[in-house]
Amino acid sequence: MPVFDCAFKPAKGKRSIRYMAHLKMMAAAQPFLSGAISKTVNMPQESTVEDIMQTYIEGWRLGVKAIAIYRDGSKRSQPLNTSKSNGAVQARVETDSLHARILELESEIKELRLQAAAPIRHRLPDTRQAVTHKFDIAGHEGYITVGLYEDGSPGELFITMAKEGSTIGGLMDTIGTLVSLAFQYGVPIETLAKKFSHQRFEPSGFTKNPDIPIAKSITDYLFRWMACQFIPGYRAANSPAAQTELPLKEVAEQEKTVVNRPVQDLEQTGEVPARPVTGVQALSKTVAHFMTDAPTCDTCGAITVRNGACYKCLNCGNSMGCS
Repeated sequence: MPVFDCAFKPAKGKRSIRYMAHLKMMAAAQPFLSGAISKTVNMPQESTVEDIMQTYIEGWRLGVKAIAIYRDGSKRSQPLNTSKSNGAVQARVETDSLHARILELESEIKELRLQAAAPIRHRLPDTRQAVTHKFDIAGHEGYITVGLYEDGSPGELFITMAKEGSTIGGLMDTIGTLVSLAFQYGVPIETLAKKFSHQRFEPSGFTKNPDIPIAKSITDYLFRWMACQFIPGYRAANSPAAQTELPLKEVAEQEKTVVNRPVQDLEQTGEVPARPVTGVQALSKTVAHFMTDAPTCDTCGAITVRNGACYKCLNCGNSMGCS
């Protein structure tokens, strides 16, 4: 005789009505079979002993010969799981985990933004190269020591004056510390040289450096010297030793009278003659490099030119204190 294997899950409400109808159908077919119908009842995990007992009683009452009970989760693994709540619970767990991960990433991004906005100090290695320079400004001697990074750029500054303990020595130590911090936080040396060069205060005077023959102050000498050392083209553009000599008026007139002039001085055929230069324009071009740090005339307001250790006005002839 054939053996039928069915499986169902008892439930409450409307599903319990289908469960009873299923049992009655099996009970109606059971008298016509010599064997038993193998019936597996899948019970939920929260089933109690009373639920299982009631299932056996219902089967016995209806005449079903064999009933097998399987309680959900009673084994480590099972081939089928029809629960609709497991997927929802798992999806909810995954959603909560994803939300927690998003909050964690947002917190990390916020911290990284704060770190990116904050200035970063690049310290020099414990062993570094340095450049030391001795200076003398109107009898005030001292030493400038600049520590260098691996690429040769300045990273720290030390200023040692000959008279330790003086007010000048303390101010120079303070300036050295400030400039060192500025270098290590990325302030360009061009900005510092432009800001602090040509400051006027005592002590000032003549120096032994041909690139800076006159220093208006120790700060002026310090930053102009560093600019000559670490800014490309600064020495050639600002050093008096690197500038060409001014042409004398008598020499120019003698060259014009010479018959055998150089070929490049002769006018070429078809060449358009250049616009004549006036005397004022020629004079302005000649003394243009003198006006880098020249003050204005206190009489007429024109820009003065350097005249020895002082300045002279070419417009009204006024002298700024020397002659």
